[in-house]
Amino acid sequence: MEYLRIPRDRIGVLIGRQGEVKRRIERELRVKLTVDREGMVTIENAGGEPLAAWVARDIVRAIARGMSPEKAMKLLSEDYTLELINLSDYLRTPKALTRQKARIIGTKGKTRRYIESATGTHLSVYGKSVAIIGGYDEVQVAREAVLMLVQGKPHSAVYRFLDRKARELKEKRMLSLWKRRV
Repeated sequence: MEYLRIPRDRIGVLIGRQGEVKRRIERELRVKLTVDREGMVTIENAGGEPLAAWVARDIVRAIARGMSPEKAMKLLSEDYTLELINLSDYLRTPKALTRQKARIIGTKGKTRRYIESATGTHLSVYGKSVAIIGGYDEVQVAREAVLMLVQGKPHSAVYRFLDRKARELKEKRMLSLWKRRV
């Protein structure tokens, strides 16, 4: 059994219109979700695989950290992983937190979109955290880019890093596809 708390304003997103999101999680993973008005979520395995409760926990955590249910549901696939970066581990003051969240998002969302397109991941900046969903290698590159921004690196340096890593990831995928054919 897993327990976690989500923000009150994300309870409706987790449950979904007429309970559709909650039901889909329960159906796909064969778990039982219980959500109270305070945001306490209980996840019980209801005959699914032993790790189903952990996958459900990650989906709930992703939704709690601002991801849409559609993006969070990608975690049903073994090819996707969730990474949460707690910005308060790196920043001490509320002013610094606000400033760094703005740097990660960028003007009109440009930086967040750049990270997402270069790595093929999904990012959500919510509260004091950044959530990243994608393939393991891609998530690690996106995480590094976010941490570079938090450390104060110039956006241009982060964009160069992402361009280089995007080429490396593409080469790695192409090599992997080639090896499968041979």
